[in-house]
Amino acid sequence: MPRRVLIIEDNHDIAELVKLHLRDCEAEADVEYSGTAGLARARNRAYDLVILDLMLPGLDGLEICRRLRERRAYVPILMLTAKSSELDRVLGLEMGADDYLTKPFSIPELVARVRAIFRRVDAFSGAAAESGQRLEHGELLMDRERHSASLHGEPLELTAREFELLWHFASHPGRVYRREQLLDQVWGAGYEGYEHTVNSHINRLRVKLEADPARPQYILTVWGVGYKFNDAAHPG
Repeated sequence: MPRRVLIIEDNHDIAELVKLHLRDCEAEADVEYSGTAGLARARNRAYDLVILDLMLPGLDGLEICRRLRERRAYVPILMLTAKSSELDRVLGLEMGADDYLTKPFSIPELVARVRAIFRRVDAFSGAAAESGQRLEHGELLMDRERHSASLHGEPLELTAREFELLWHFASHPGRVYRREQLLDQVWGAGYEGYEHTVNSHINRLRVKLEADPARPQYILTVWGVGYKFNDAAHPG
């Protein structure tokens, strides 16, 4: 069955070109030309990917990304940005975009990045199926299918990226990850130079997880190397 992609792009020529070449990824696309209409479409239908322009009439791409990441249902987001807007790219990654392309971009690069996102989603879903849809570490419970987490019986309000990062850690307790490994395995290719994104996500996770974020018991720092999830049976 073809994958469904939503393109939110106000440049009609770019939108139609992207739609045409998504067929190379065995994907079919819907197109919206404004942020408001794009967000409404994304909320009303399940998609395998949203290709999201940063500058849009109505709602901009950053706001759409933020609102989509407030939802429990996860959808990958590929953000299109201007070459000069590095700050906006960083903000997009912080808000949960899975990847980005700078304009002007080549069609082969677009196709490669879309395929890479699909592969990561498939690999992540397959790993979750093999390991089971639920993880339990002491008072921390995670349900992959429901995309929910709780600690001491209280729900954790996690963004989609925070959930993926925590699931990745909890699936491999005791294993130490360098920042660049986490970028590659959780965020995907194309995030070189954004190690600070890992730091900020871990800091936010600690605020939500730890009784004392300054003395973490779940996500531990291995000085000079990276981070690991506490492999003690009942951290805390």
